[in-house]
Amino acid sequence: MTISLLSDRMVFMLSIRLQRVGRKNDPSFRVIVADSKLKPKTGNFLEILGMYDARKGKPVINVERAKHWISKGAIASGTVHNILLDLKAVTGKKINVLGKKTPIIKEAPAVEATPAPVANEATVESVVAETATESKEEATEATV
Repeated sequence: MTISLLSDRMVFMLSIRLQRVGRKNDPSFRVIVADSKLKPKTGNFLEILGMYDARKGKPVINVERAKHWISKGAIASGTVHNILLDLKAVTGKKINVLGKKTPIIKEAPAVEATPAPVANEATVESVVAETATESKEEATEATV
């Protein structure tokens, strides 16, 4: 009986993404290569490619290693892709990392309401009288 081990053939989807390391209200990030299925907070990553301070806006990334990982099949996240474009490490268009805003629906202009047909005063009085008698009858039935 032979057992084949799949660990030799397992291929991980790698991603180049940011991992937050800054304090509260002081965002700074590591640029890491990690398995795409693992959460960035776990700390399991293959390599640190550099740092990105969001307040200063100047990333320090090892571009050669980033190109190496991209050539191996790693996919950069949207933000990291845009940072690499700014550093001229990759070519292409910037990715819109912000989702689409929900469109604001403008209210339709109010259509002029046509006046309701005017009822005769006699018909209105008769309707009021009928409802009054019906309510009296219901009251007497309820007491009996």
